[in-house]
Amino acid sequence: MAEVKIGNSMVGDGHPCFIIAEIGINHNGDIEMAKQLIRVAKVAGADAVKFQKRTPELCVPLEQRQIMRETPWGYISYMDYRCKIEFGIKQYIEIEKFCKEQQIIWFASVWDQPSVDFVEQFEVPCYKISSASLTDHSLLRHVSSKGRPIILSTGMSSLDEVDSAIDILGKNNLIVLHTCSSYPCKYDEINL
Repeated sequence: MAEVKIGNSMVGDGHPCFIIAEIGINHNGDIEMAKQLIRVAKVAGADAVKFQKRTPELCVPLEQRQIMRETPWGYISYMDYRCKIEFGIKQYIEIEKFCKEQQIIWFASVWDQPSVDFVEQFEVPCYKISSASLTDHSLLRHVSSKGRPIILSTGMSSLDEVDSAIDILGKNNLIVLHTCSSYPCKYDEINL
């Protein structure tokens, strides 16, 4: 039986479903909205909440930085939007405290090595690797070096790419998710 411990919960064969509420960046850079989403996740029975952490200077391609778009802050460049949406240390200290008060664990999808190091300050119970980062082997090695359980999404990935990621991460403390990358996903695209 395959099982991984996340926080105080065992995840895997023979264990109850571990429910993760995806907060991502749906907080729009507003800590109070993040707290509302955490509260709702707890009331709904989620075991954990997941955020996303990126370093915009590393994750936003040069050709996309000055593209203008409509945002909660008005019509601004994509780079300005990515910077406004990211929480820093002050907000994550609040998230950590609030999640403890709500008795729900939190962790993050990390998109670059500085984001891994940032999140590592909080001793999260696991890391999440997004489907988009599955082929970033240096990121996979960096996350793996932290020695925490890893949840790996596989949407849009070939079996060879998934195998390569698993070779880097190892099979211990790894949860591999069969995921779809279209939202909302049509039932005939789920491939279950």
